[in-house]
Parts: sequence; structure tokens; C-alpha cells
Amino acid sequence: MSQFLFVTDLDNTLVGDDRALAELNQLLQQHREAHGTVIVYATGRSLPLFRMLQTERDMLEPNIRVLSVGTEIYRQGDSPDAAWADLLSHRWDRDRVVATTAHFADLVPQDASEQAPFKVSFHLKPEPAAYVLPELKAALKEQGLEVQLIYSSNIDLDIVPVRSNKGAAINFLQKELGITGDRTVVCGDSGNDLSMFQLVKAKGIIVGNAQLELIDWHQANPHDPDGLPTRYVARSHCAGGILEGLRHFGFI
Repeated sequence: MSQFLFVTDLDNTLVGDDRALAELNQLLQQHREAHGTVIVYATGRSLPLFRMLQTERDMLEPNIRVLSVGTEIYRQGDSPDAAWADLLSHRWDRDRVVATTAHFADLVPQDASEQAPFKVSFHLKPEPAAYVLPELKAALKEQGLEVQLIYSSNIDLDIVPVRSNKGAAINFLQKELGITGDRTVVCGDSGNDLSMFQLVKAKGIIVGNAQLELIDWHQANPHDPDGLPTRYVARSHCAGGILEGLRHFGFI
């Protein structure tokens, strides 16, 4: 047993099965105390919604929070990491992104709490998404904007800087912490977790209740860029699936 970097999405990944979560909390806390394991929560939630979830669910206090779909990194306190923000600011123009999206009637802005300096967020139903997403991507490109469109759960659309997503944030942390891919595990259930499986050298756990958007991608891409089967699709849901995957990979 030795230190590892544990990264997990929250909604429908870490939380959703309270009994399994209690068991996982105990094992992770013991591992952190004994080996210095680093616990990272990577979520689409903003800081206010993250705090709300903390009051509703019995979760461990993480070492690091990656919030707002990877656009904000928090350690202690409520001030985002300045070095990460500086990286994301390159060629990012939020006002021009907002102005471009105003021409698309199917985009319904999310609550003000979910808008952030490096994130513009909407609700978009799956039917119009089929034509809105390519048209929006083309319009943003025409404006010279280097952005990513992250569509997940058939409803949530986040527009973020091209350098930003959960996966990019975890790569940033791996380098900073000096923790290699063979000692990193990432866990997720939906499309906004995809970048963690695509971009991060790590063991991957896809929980048993994962959405089809993630399962379909995994089935089409069962191996990592080096051709290795480094992902595990659990049978159990939520924290139960994480426990299953951590045991499969020998982390606990």
C-alpha cells in the first residue's frame, strides 16, 4: 500500500448510495492518514452548489476541489488557484462568448450561481442539441474564440476555455503533486467526466449507473492511448462501484 491520487466526480458517482459511501469514506480516510493519499473531488458544481451538497451528504473533506467542470481549482479556503486561472485566461473572452450564444434561442441560461469567470452554462434539450451544437461551434470559431463545448446528461452545456476541463485540471495537479498515472485513479459517470478518461494517464473507474454517453464512448475506445485496458466498468452503482474498482486495481 502506498500513496495514490484519488479523483472522483460527485453526483451519481461518489454520492447516491449512502451505505457504500460510508464504507468508502472510512477506507479512504484510513489510507490518507497512513499513506498520504490525496483526495480530489472533480465536479461540474459551482462552489455554492458544492457547499450545498456537503450539507446534504456525509462526504470526506477533500484535499483539493476541482469545480465548475474543471475551470476552478481550490485547495484550502475559497480562493481559486491563481496559476490555473492564469493558464485559462489565454485567448478567453467571456463577453464575446455570451454575445455569440445570444443568437441561439434553444440555449437556456443556467442559474447565475452556475456562471463563472471561465464558464458559460446553459440547459439544452437533446432534440435541438443535434443541430445547435455544430452550429454554435462554428459560430464561436468564426469569432476567433478558442473554446470547448461540454454537453452532458442530455441537458447541460458548458462553454469553457480550450485549455480547460476536468482532465486538464487533473493533469495540472498530477504534475504539481508529482504523482504518476499508475498511482492515479479517476471515477465518473457522465459526459463531463469524459476528459478525465481521455486525457489523464490513470486507472479509470466507470460506475455501474453510468450514462450511455460514457458507456458508448468506452465501448468504442476500450483502451488508453498506449493500447492498455486501464478502465474498469463496475457492476455496482455510485460509491459501491468505486469500491469495486479500487479493489480491482489494488488501491485498497
